[in-house]
Amino acid sequence: MTRILFYVQHLQGVGHVFRAARIIRALVAEGFGVDVAYGGEPITGFDIPGARIHYLPPVRAGGEVFNRLEDAEGNPVDDAYKERRRDMLLALFDRTAPDIVVTEAFPFGRRQMRFELLPLLERAKARPKPPLIVGSVRDILQENAKAYKDRETVELLKTYFDHVLVHADSKLVRLDRTFPLTGEISNMLLYTGIVAPEPYPPATDRQFDVVVSVGGGALGHRLLMASAQAKALSSLRDRSWLIITGVKFSAEHQAELNGYIDGSVTVEAFLPNLQAILAGAELSISRVGYNTVADIYRAGCRAIVVPFSDGIETEQIRRAELLAARGLAEAIAHENETPEAVAAAIDRAMARPAPDRSALDLEGARNSAHILKHLIAGEPVDLFR
Repeated sequence: MTRILFYVQHLQGVGHVFRAARIIRALVAEGFGVDVAYGGEPITGFDIPGARIHYLPPVRAGGEVFNRLEDAEGNPVDDAYKERRRDMLLALFDRTAPDIVVTEAFPFGRRQMRFELLPLLERAKARPKPPLIVGSVRDILQENAKAYKDRETVELLKTYFDHVLVHADSKLVRLDRTFPLTGEISNMLLYTGIVAPEPYPPATDRQFDVVVSVGGGALGHRLLMASAQAKALSSLRDRSWLIITGVKFSAEHQAELNGYIDGSVTVEAFLPNLQAILAGAELSISRVGYNTVADIYRAGCRAIVVPFSDGIETEQIRRAELLAARGLAEAIAHENETPEAVAAAIDRAMARPAPDRSALDLEGARNSAHILKHLIAGEPVDLFR
């Protein structure tokens, strides 16, 4: 059995953890033995039958300073804590003796984790028969204001890595859109397609025409309020609406939201079967993170997307621009998050035919497993260039 050590570390958001989980399930289904080195705080739903999950002492990004690491209680992580994690990770590598090592995001992201990842990569390269070392990265990257970070990424890739799995449909977007030095590593890149969920049949017990969602809810207040007020202004004012606030939506914001909803609006904090609900909906209104968009693609419904922006993050802005340019969704600029803008977008979306997304490759999880199977067997992978 081919063994894989898959490194997953979440520092703030958890969307990439669920993307990794989809890939890991596909690897298990393909017959790989998978050990997961998991370095974030445990989250509900990260339970993958057939894979062995090994929890490192958890770290997260600092509440005030992103680059400062904290433990689960919010205490700054000191050198002894880092050394403990590093030693546990190296021991896991020695014990499992993987044929393939996969690092989620690194070296394009997770730079804070170099204290343990560089020793891991050094240990792997020093083995008499080194494992295949593969990076795993999403379609659109956070654009760096400092060019030296992109140069560091290239040097790390050339020094330690054999390949990079880019979880994108190459006909839709390629890495050079957001990584300026792509030309220097193009021979390493393999495009898997979009890591979408498995197809879900529409929910039969609960059906809604419009579904509004904002992930965890901590950063979705403005969009939820604008959407709730947009209902009365739009052509879908008499249809059934579902608003999913997220579990981190505050009680104060909930009280404000309640002032804008009527009897045809259902409000939930969380739904475990969101894909099934979306599959039966006519319209989704949401942020534009990777997993959210993958869910929309799979569901097939019309979509309005509003990127999150804090003045630094660029990923969702670029993805919204891409979807709008390709006619895959209606996009609202993040600075125009108003009831009037949402209502106008609803009317535009409903006046046009549903987007044709049939040509998109949504089998990124399965393709990732197939690529690794070809690579370990020494077989060509030109189809994925």
